[in-house]
Amino acid sequence: MTPPDPKRRPQAEPDAAGPGAAARPQSLMLTFFGIHVLGTGTALSSASVIDAFARVEVGEDAVRSTLTRMVGRGLLERHRRGRRMYFSLTARAAAVLADGEERVQRTGAVNRAWDGTWTLVGFSLPESWRRERHDLRSRLVWAGFGPLQSGLWVAPGRVDVAPIAEELGLGDRIRAFHGEAAAPTEAGPLLRTAFDVDAIAEGYRSFLDRWGGGTAPAEARDDLGRLLLLHTDWLDLVRRDPHLPAEHLPAQWPAARAETLFRALSADFEPGARRIAEEILDRWEPEA
Repeated sequence: MTPPDPKRRPQAEPDAAGPGAAARPQSLMLTFFGIHVLGTGTALSSASVIDAFARVEVGEDAVRSTLTRMVGRGLLERHRRGRRMYFSLTARAAAVLADGEERVQRTGAVNRAWDGTWTLVGFSLPESWRRERHDLRSRLVWAGFGPLQSGLWVAPGRVDVAPIAEELGLGDRIRAFHGEAAAPTEAGPLLRTAFDVDAIAEGYRSFLDRWGGGTAPAEARDDLGRLLLLHTDWLDLVRRDPHLPAEHLPAQWPAARAETLFRALSADFEPGARRIAEEILDRWEPEA
């Protein structure tokens, strides 16, 4: 069997440290291209990206190195046009961002429609397959799974595991099942075994503390920067939240309040951000 190529993963690993901490440039860059490039078929000049990122206190060297690194990771494509360099989304990055947009715009932060079904995934990989094990665990976390016990992961609801197995080339190493918990297993304790419920809740509380005080973070100079930081923080939460069933979460679960705040602030910042983007972003449409 040919070892899986990590560049084929359809997700980019989150690299933000959570709301209130300084987001690493790749998280910011993915969010920025998701807001301003996804679905447009255009590429942005490196100079205009540098200008935009100066508005959130990210320097030119960090922007250039991040763009180069993301080209190497198969997330961005580089285009030369005269003396200028432009960058566009790859199909892989577009899929990552479209999935994130689906979660943000339509799935929502609170799962009130769970039917009691679980998806279980078991796998066994040779000890020497460290990269493959890391890639699989990353994909399972992205898909909403948590580790129940050695080699056994669980997610609430029905999750289609086949694409994960196919993308990583591990179809003969993964076993997947759908079912319901039976006594003596109870949903509440099972959630706390497989997922760090307290850490997920704290992430939402940190978001509320960072954005709910009536002032945007100081490092954002204008609405373009504010929208970028807001969406980066929220997407980091979405990636870390497996969409656990609300009926088995603690009272006063903070996700709903955080989502309401996110949507209100996003609506406030977006008009100004779009206006600034039209003024500063140098776009070019590469030939298909």
